[in-house]
Amino acid sequence: MKTSIATVSIAGNLAEKLAAIAAAGFDGLEMFEQDFLQDAASPHEIGAMVRDHGLEIMLYQPFRDFEGLPEPLRARAFDRARHKFDLMAELGAELMLICSSLHPQAMGGIDRAADDLAELAGIAAERGLRIGYEALAWGRHVNDHRDAWEIVRRADHPALGLVLDSFHSLGRGIDPDTIRRIPGDRIFFVQLADAPQINMDLLYLSRHYRNMPGEGDLPVTDFMRAVAASGYDGPLSLEIFNDQFRGGNPAAIARDGHRSLIWLMDQARRAEPALTAGLPDLPANIRVAGIEFIEFASSPSEARELETALTQMGFHREGEHRNKRVAVWRQGDIRIIVNVEETGFAHSFFLNHGTGVCDVGLRVADAQATAQRARALDATLFSQPLGPGELEIPAIRGVGGSILHFIDAKSGLNDVWDVEFGPTGEQAPDFGLMRVDHLAETMNYDEMLSWTLFYTSIFEMERRPMLDVADPDGLTRSQAIASPDRGTRITLNGAQSHRTLAGGFLTDSMGSAVQHIALASKDIFNSAENMAGTGFQMLPIPENYYDDLQARYGLDDREIARLRRWNILYEAEGETEFFQFYGKPLQGGLFFEIVERRGGYDGYGAVNAPFRIAALKRLMRGKDMPRK
Repeated sequence: MKTSIATVSIAGNLAEKLAAIAAAGFDGLEMFEQDFLQDAASPHEIGAMVRDHGLEIMLYQPFRDFEGLPEPLRARAFDRARHKFDLMAELGAELMLICSSLHPQAMGGIDRAADDLAELAGIAAERGLRIGYEALAWGRHVNDHRDAWEIVRRADHPALGLVLDSFHSLGRGIDPDTIRRIPGDRIFFVQLADAPQINMDLLYLSRHYRNMPGEGDLPVTDFMRAVAASGYDGPLSLEIFNDQFRGGNPAAIARDGHRSLIWLMDQARRAEPALTAGLPDLPANIRVAGIEFIEFASSPSEARELETALTQMGFHREGEHRNKRVAVWRQGDIRIIVNVEETGFAHSFFLNHGTGVCDVGLRVADAQATAQRARALDATLFSQPLGPGELEIPAIRGVGGSILHFIDAKSGLNDVWDVEFGPTGEQAPDFGLMRVDHLAETMNYDEMLSWTLFYTSIFEMERRPMLDVADPDGLTRSQAIASPDRGTRITLNGAQSHRTLAGGFLTDSMGSAVQHIALASKDIFNSAENMAGTGFQMLPIPENYYDDLQARYGLDDREIARLRRWNILYEAEGETEFFQFYGKPLQGGLFFEIVERRGGYDGYGAVNAPFRIAALKRLMRGKDMPRK
């Protein structure tokens, strides 16, 4: 199937939009009339620009308020249509979208609409053109694709077909399986959009909050499966009205759009392989078995603070790279790499961002298949020259200029620790830290949908509802994603102001992504006691928090005293419990979190986030509160 995107979906002037659409890999576009009318070039010149980019105009849209009008409005509508047909001929567009009428004088009636559209189809056919009829969810008389199809069926003209839009159907809760009964050759065009579940007027939701398939909550995969079952094999196009997208980077939004279409076609193929021949054949969504390593880029002088913190948390320097100034620190299944090389990617990252997480290794079953799926979904592959004896490990570019490497046992890549590193013989007491619980990645708010789609389209990961996290200086949006077994968790935090903790971190680190690393403990009280004994500096939590905690949960004095002693935050949901404490931020603002989950707790301590943020900001401003 060919891919397309409406020019209204992305920002920029027409030339910028065409460049972004072509670079993203689309086959064509929907020419939104306003984009055409605003441009200074002639229709013929614009058509040539489109073709020079290797694109085709798959749809000219929209033509409004046509069917069911009384005279003289009806005659005027036909005159308007003829004028648009003349423009389409110059542009090189063959299909025009006609939306169901909103005109206050439009008259209802299936046969009346069918007669008008059949007559217009005849005029279009004489010019070698076609028209497609679409039911707007808020149409005056026609607001359901089933009624639109009945009109097209009764008109019975080969130059007239149906246009389907997932938003108009799914937004009204219409069962997408009703599409299966429509002959695929009578569907002329399919538009796709997702949207969040917001209790809002459909027209306003459509005009401002649509997003790419896979970024919202509508059952777009079910819609796509029904379209494929009809036998439709025409273009799949994105029509996204979104204020955020129209103010964003055209190239990035177009790339996300192309990724979303590839993902959607792949999901449909997997759901009904017999009905989706010709759709892309990719490896399945990749299951991540855990985080294999976290790599810091630093310098010899700046790394001392980080290495001191690792030592205080019970890590030991397990190995040193055979050729580079790179060391691996270990505790339980946690590997943290400290890279102080003065050449290569890590050094470039350090120069741009300061000390920070430049690379994350993910454990997967098949590293090559992971890279193959990622590349097909428009991720950027990463490589750099290998030194003597180094393994070639597949990798892609990630958030904030970082890298994601893929480690598997199948190809022996999990032997990297023995192949590239020599043992130091150092040992350290075990403080009970077992594995990486989750990574918290910070980004600008308008990047959140993009990176959520990135992770969920490539990997087998599920989204949780987005949350608003209160900061004393604004709000931060938080989107948690996790593997089905919860062995791999990532939180994406969108900063809307540089004054928030997340926004300040982005500013200070020049866009670095990982703001904090949460490590799972088998006994958080034991870990806290051991770490305090080595001088690890914990984030102080005010007394008021614990007074409220006791009232809220009915904890006894002994339990509260234990929590207070080690600055541990607490949350309970039903029979499950969550414990967490934080270290003071390192230079650059990154910090560690220690957590313990009991009884299957599945959250991230959201109720505690405002207290943690306030404590961090108080500490960073030099206003830490003494204990009573």
